[in-house]
Amino acid sequence: MYGKTDADAVFGLLYAQCEDDFKRVELNYIEKLGRLSEVNGEKDLYNDLLIRLVIDTADAIKDYTKAPAWLKKILNGYADGINYFLYKNPQVKPVLLKRFQPWYPLLWTDGSIGAISTGGISVSELKSFYSGTDEAIANAGLIKGESPLNEIAEFLEEKPTGSNGFAFSPKITASGNAILYINPHVTFYFRPEVHMVSEEGMNVYGAVTWGQPFIYQGFNEHCGWMHTSSEADISDAYIEKLTQKNNRWFYEYEGTLKPVTQKSISINYKTDAGMQAKIFKTLFTHHGPVMAKRNGQYLSLRHNNRDTKGFMQSWLRTKANSFAAFKKTMDMGANPSNNTVYADGEGNIAYWHGNFLPKRDPKYDWSKPVDGTISATEWKGYHTVNESVHVYNPENGWLQNCNSTPFTVAGKYSPKRTDYANYLAPDGENFRGINAVRVLDEEKKYNIDKVIKAGYDTRLAAFEVLVPGLINAFHKKILPITRKMSLTS
Repeated sequence: MYGKTDADAVFGLLYAQCEDDFKRVELNYIEKLGRLSEVNGEKDLYNDLLIRLVIDTADAIKDYTKAPAWLKKILNGYADGINYFLYKNPQVKPVLLKRFQPWYPLLWTDGSIGAISTGGISVSELKSFYSGTDEAIANAGLIKGESPLNEIAEFLEEKPTGSNGFAFSPKITASGNAILYINPHVTFYFRPEVHMVSEEGMNVYGAVTWGQPFIYQGFNEHCGWMHTSSEADISDAYIEKLTQKNNRWFYEYEGTLKPVTQKSISINYKTDAGMQAKIFKTLFTHHGPVMAKRNGQYLSLRHNNRDTKGFMQSWLRTKANSFAAFKKTMDMGANPSNNTVYADGEGNIAYWHGNFLPKRDPKYDWSKPVDGTISATEWKGYHTVNESVHVYNPENGWLQNCNSTPFTVAGKYSPKRTDYANYLAPDGENFRGINAVRVLDEEKKYNIDKVIKAGYDTRLAAFEVLVPGLINAFHKKILPITRKMSLTS
C-alpha cells in the first residue's frame, strides 16, 4: 500500500479490501464494542458484559480526542479508508456498524487471538455471578431485566495455540547477516501479509491484524520482529470482602469500609420479536470490576486490557531504524500479551519475555487470587525493560521461543530462572521448545533454506516420551490379555 503520507498508506490498506476482509474488520469491532448480542442474540450477553467491564469505549473516545496530531491522522485515515470502501461498494451490507469511527482502533487489545486477560476468571463464572444465581446479589436487586436463566451455559474462552520464532546472529549465518524466522500460529485469514510504503519514511512488510492499520509483525529495511503468546502475569484477581449496610454495598480495605461503585450497563440483544435490552448493575472496587464469586469469595479484576500506548508502540516500531530505536519502543511497556523475537540489519538479535509487567511483592502467589483488603498486594508500579526477562546477542548465536519458558531461549546461555520473580515468566517448557533447542544448535552456517529446514524438522520430542510409554503399556496390559485369549481359544 503506497501513500504520500503514512495516513494515505493506511487509507489505502483499509480501502483495498474485499467483502470478506470487511466482514472480519466489522466483527472484530462488534466484539470489542461489546455488541455481539445485537448480532447473535442472547447467547453472547455475558461475552459482551465481560468486554464492557474491561474495555471502556468512553476512555477510547477520550484518548482519541487528546491524541497527538500524527496519531489522529493515522486513525482518521483508517476510518476514512473503511467508510470509503463502503461508499464505493454499496453491495456490501454491514451486519451492524454502518459507519466506522476513528477511535475504534483504540479499543485494541494487543492483536493476539485471545488477548483479553481476566486473571483466571472465566466467562461462565461471570455469568453465574451477574445472571442473579448468586443469592446475595440477586436479593439486593442488582440485576434488572429478564429473570435469571435456569441453566448456566459453559463459555470456553479461546486460547491461542501459539507461535514459533527463531533469530540467528551473523556469527552463525553463511551471509554474515542476521536472519529472523516468523512462524505465527493463527487462523488462515487472521493475518494477511501486506507491504506498506509512504514518502514519510515507512517501508514495512508483514502481517496485519484486520481492523488495525499497522504491520503487527514483520520487518522494515532495518529491523524485524515477531511475537509469541506469553504467560507473563499481566492481570490479577483480588479477593474482596463485601458487606451490605442500609441497602448499600461496601468493601473492606486496610481496616475501613469503602463504598462499592455501581455502574449500570445496558446490553441490547436480538430476539425473534426484535431488539431487547438487559440491564446489569455492575460492581467495582478500586482494583476494578467485581467479576465472580468463587468458593464464597468475591473476586475483582485489575488489568490493562485496553491501552492507547499499545497502539502507539505497535505503530512506532514499524518505523524503527536501529536496535536503539526499537528498544525505545519497547520502553513504552505497553505490549501486554506477547513476547518479542528480534533481529536487525546491524546484526543484533534479541528476545523480550512480555513487556507490560506490573511490579508486585514476590512473597505472594500471584498465580492465584490475592487478598484485596490490604495495601501490600497493590501493584508497585511497573518493571522496566531491563528488569524483565530478556537477552541480547547470546554467545551461541541463536534465539528461540515457542510459547515456552524463556529460560531455554538461548540454550545454556539463557536467562536464569532464579534471577527473576515467578510472575514474570511462569511459562513452562513444551515439546516445540525442546525440539527448537536441539535442532538450532546443530548448524553453524545458516542460510534461508537451512532455517526453513530447521523450522520444519520432523523429529518430535513428544514421541520420545509417548511412544516408549505406549509400547510399555502394550507389553504390560494388552499383550498378556491377547496371550491369555490364545491359550483359552
